[in-house]
Amino acid sequence: MIKIIQKYYPVFLALISFILSVFLWYGGNEEDGMYVGLWVPSILGFAIFIRLVQNDKL
Repeated sequence: MIKIIQKYYPVFLALISFILSVFLWYGGNEEDGMYVGLWVPSILGFAIFIRLVQNDKL
């Protein structure tokens, strides 16, 4: 179970930021929603970079 969490934590973080972005957007804070929405590709890109550096040892 721990290995699954360690391997997929960036996906969970990206999903949480996407959901937060949607709530902000439809809650009337469009600019905040767009800002938080930009975190999703950043989180996933950083996770890919980390895995490439570690030679996918996770």
